[in-house]
Amino acid sequence: MMATTLYRPVGLDELALIWDSGCREFPPRLPHQPIFYPVTSIEYATQIARDWNTKDSSFAGYITTFQVSDEYLSKFERRIVGSAMHEEYWIPSEQLPDFNRNIQGLIDVEAGFFGESFVGLVPERFNLRGKNAEQQFTVLALTWDQYRMDFVLEIATNRKAVYLNCLFWAQRDFSRVGITAELKQKALTGVIKAWDYNRIEPTLPSAFSKFVS
Repeated sequence: MMATTLYRPVGLDELALIWDSGCREFPPRLPHQPIFYPVTSIEYATQIARDWNTKDSSFAGYITTFQVSDEYLSKFERRIVGSAMHEEYWIPSEQLPDFNRNIQGLIDVEAGFFGESFVGLVPERFNLRGKNAEQQFTVLALTWDQYRMDFVLEIATNRKAVYLNCLFWAQRDFSRVGITAELKQKALTGVIKAWDYNRIEPTLPSAFSKFVS
């Protein structure tokens, strides 16, 4: 079945709900949100995620990407809301469950953008408990260097925080907290290996692998 690739810029809270669904569906709209707006270009999604979402309460903007069957999508009209780049579909909120059922495969994360005040998802368990995103990676990097099995267990225990914060880790300079570029790359590679070792589903965002050499 033929499908169209669409993009949806989201914040941290919405991505957390997408994760909770196994990256299979978008969460229900709130009462004051009667329309769900997937967009047709990554440029438009980037503009929203980078310029708007990073200024909201979570200081993060992610670009999700997914495919919807052409047959189902043909029921909805494409709308231009600015320049030709600003093209989107308008899906009434009551039709979102049906829209989700017509997503082919999983929802992936194409990119992430972060403001300076980004805290990320703060875990409630194990050694990352109560730590913000920067502190989490500092702990992970030092654990990777000295206690490899603890590292693997940490990834498994706090997999949701890892998924939501990993793109921030990949883009952040940690040298000011004593994490060298070499150690950072080793720890990022370790995240991928630990994820695979633990057979965690869904997979890490595809954008994450672009930062790991």
